[in-house]
Amino acid sequence: MPRLEVRGLSKSFLGANALQDVSFKIMPGEVLALIGENGAGKSTLIRILSGAHRPDAGEVLIDGDKVDISGPRDAENLGIATVYQELSLFPELSVAENLVFGAFPGRGIIDWRAAKREAGEFLTSLDVEIDVTKRVRDLSIAEKQMLEIAKALYRRAQIVILDEPTAVLGGEDVDHLLALVQGLAKHGVSVIFVSHRLNEVFGLADNYVVLKDGRLTGTGPISQTNHDDLVSKMVGREFARSERAVNKTVGDVVLEVENLSVDGVLNSISLTVRAGEVLGIAGLRGAGRTELARAIYGVDPITAGVVRIKGLAVANGSPLKTIRAGLGLVPEERKTQGIFIAMSTAANIPMVKMLKRGLHTIHPAEERKLAETYKTKLSIKVTNLAAAVASLSGGNQQKVVLAKWLDAGVDVLILDEPTRGIDIGAKQEIYQLIRELCNQGLAIIVISSELPEVLALSNRILVLHHGDAVAELDGQTATEEQIMLHAVGGSRK
Repeated sequence: MPRLEVRGLSKSFLGANALQDVSFKIMPGEVLALIGENGAGKSTLIRILSGAHRPDAGEVLIDGDKVDISGPRDAENLGIATVYQELSLFPELSVAENLVFGAFPGRGIIDWRAAKREAGEFLTSLDVEIDVTKRVRDLSIAEKQMLEIAKALYRRAQIVILDEPTAVLGGEDVDHLLALVQGLAKHGVSVIFVSHRLNEVFGLADNYVVLKDGRLTGTGPISQTNHDDLVSKMVGREFARSERAVNKTVGDVVLEVENLSVDGVLNSISLTVRAGEVLGIAGLRGAGRTELARAIYGVDPITAGVVRIKGLAVANGSPLKTIRAGLGLVPEERKTQGIFIAMSTAANIPMVKMLKRGLHTIHPAEERKLAETYKTKLSIKVTNLAAAVASLSGGNQQKVVLAKWLDAGVDVLILDEPTRGIDIGAKQEIYQLIRELCNQGLAIIVISSELPEVLALSNRILVLHHGDAVAELDGQTATEEQIMLHAVGGSRK
């Protein structure tokens, strides 16, 4: 008997259909991949199952019985737990306090010694190694994800919905989380796993459900489909996997980094990037990838070494001077560091050029014209250029960040996790933009946790391990296995 079954679920908002007649089921101990582009209806479906939305039509059954999920408390009582990307932990409380909060047996005064002991034993039973006395604010992102999942299980959830749990993780952290999910399934928990990373889907899921524009476009065993078939179902058209395709005509060295060090973080890193070339930067979390980008850009002062752009040394620790020298950075945290999220698309685009030139204002007509130009050039999907950029999808927000730097006229562009949190279709558009920029002569560095992405885009790949550059590989002949071998410190250049 299915643990969970949904039949004919539909939901609309202001006349727009978010879900239309969606049906599927999940068995005990099954991992079901829920996939689709942003806006496909995944979030609406999750919110219905978690009690945040009521469906307009359709029904939900648990263990064969029709249930009414009128709120989050109903979902919890029915054994449904949802772990969203925005975690719901109390940062100032300890791990143990977060785990047992609202669920520790008994009433009145809590025996915190017993609670800590039980929390430790429970986490150990899940093979989760976290100090139960640590404050949540001091945990890594991966540890917070593990704790959130453990919270759900502590409340005896039998259906766990994971919304992009690996989106902000990399390397070993992803492996640990996926191992935890596999362990849940072995113990009979039904897991709905939402991810844009199809390699994870194929390695973890038993079955899949694909949504497109609120409709079910595919479902079945994961063993009976392939990457291209799933992507075609997601985007509604034939879609080929991104193959390695790099610009073969490269020019002179534009960026040169010589013996760059940051105390305790980076150790004598040297690299070059030529015009029309993509240098990929790979490595596990903590290897120093983002730190290298920040040091080159001037956010973090370097303790040794030099950065040259077009042969001229750039002042240490000065992003503004780096920008004026012709280098831009698309940061990993685009919403907080790459754009002004509450401002309009039109207002965001000229910001870097204004900073570069020391301007404080731009004529509204010029601002609109500029925005229209980049809307067309980069295929930014926006209906109102005056609306806050927060209203755009992740892929279109990233295009706005790129537009800022292209408008400023940079020669070198560093892209840190350029497609994180972006759906499959938008990823391909970003890849195409990167290739077009290379063809136009930009020198580009791509930092990514996704090895297929690094391989698809890079002429050369620099691998970091604990702050050291341990290998440089040919992007056309390198393999994921070779990159990972160097990334874990298994081989030195």
